[in-house]
Amino acid sequence: MAYHRALFSNMGNNTSTARDQNEINEEQTQILTSNVEFKKLNENAMLPEYQTEGSAGVDINAFVENDTEIVINPGESKLIKTGFSIAMPRYLEAQVRPRSGLALRNMVTVLNTPGTIDSDYRGEVGVILINHGRESFTVRNGDRIAQLVFTPVVRVEFTDVKELSETVRGEGGFGSTGTNTVG
Repeated sequence: MAYHRALFSNMGNNTSTARDQNEINEEQTQILTSNVEFKKLNENAMLPEYQTEGSAGVDINAFVENDTEIVINPGESKLIKTGFSIAMPRYLEAQVRPRSGLALRNMVTVLNTPGTIDSDYRGEVGVILINHGRESFTVRNGDRIAQLVFTPVVRVEFTDVKELSETVRGEGGFGSTGTNTVG
């Protein structure tokens, strides 16, 4: 509960200034900051890093052994290694997400987006890239290929019931709320 109070304490306050944001107390900062361990599996692998102060995700780089190249042809997908593994607290997951510039310029994106890295996984982090473009795309060692965004995990308990509570929407599925904003 304290985590959620800290996380959302300044939301909805449009008068908040940069100075206000810097005044988050030490307890909140500790709650919002978690230690994630990164282990290089090869001395030449690059560890993820935030590119700017406001970045939500850390950019991750391709690790291509022997500095060779990986070519992804149009319509093809390939698993790209990163050369590192991670360990994080049980209450976090790491989501592998596309880099927007790579998608816009080259039509290359993460196939299973967002990919989930569970807190108990200790193997090498890999990224499945797919080429939606018309030209081959080359991945070189050190290329920034995706990003990791760390998010809290909510564990639920399931209850077997005979009936679910009713809502206005009911069983309305795909497209049931309409497709445009004009009445």
